Amino acid sequence: MPRAGLTPAAVTEAGAELADELGFTRLSMGLLAERLGVKTPSLYKHVTNQADLVHRIAVQAANELADTIRDAIQGRAGSDALTAGAQAMRAYVKQHPGRYAAGNAARPTGPDDPLIAALDRVLDSWAAMVRGYGIDPGQKIHVLRLVRTVLHGFATLEAASGFQIDVGVEDSFTWMIDFIDQGLQSLDGAPRSPADSTILHEELPGP
Repeated sequence: MPRAGLTPAAVTEAGAELADELGFTRLSMGLLAERLGVKTPSLYKHVTNQADLVHRIAVQAANELADTIRDAIQGRAGSDALTAGAQAMRAYVKQHPGRYAAGNAARPTGPDDPLIAALDRVLDSWAAMVRGYGIDPGQKIHVLRLVRTVLHGFATLEAASGFQIDVGVEDSFTWMIDFIDQGLQSLDGAPRSPADSTILHEELPGP
């Protein structure tokens, strides 16, 4: 019989916490079982295998990241939304590097996979970060790829202590976001200053 109180959700959360503490590559069913105080075979009553565990962690991480960005940019637009969303994603990756890595490692298994909906919510949050710039629809995918690539690269390097040069990392991050902001403002149809942007009143996708 499954251990009382142990559920797929509880196993997933424990796995996510363990990945954050030890690093995603060190996550194993054996270590997770030890953390939960059960024998490893007991875990298979709640998750199919380690790949299933990672997939569940990925869904959780994607939804958490979407919520984190959404909450940070409520009521903001233009450079304010970009800065707040970027800082929120950076903080999430630093706090949860293991589960964030799981989110990047997992892939959808079919059209009804909950990971697809979770990743779509992250995409919606990124899109909301730059909505106030009035970006031409034909350029939207390029902008979203830029935002994802830059924020992912910076945050994962910082979380892994990858910045060793004795120059303020905070200054570099601020410079980077300002650079992106100026580039987005230079696009056709984009507002020239935050004052030209309309504050986002509509609700972003909920949890």
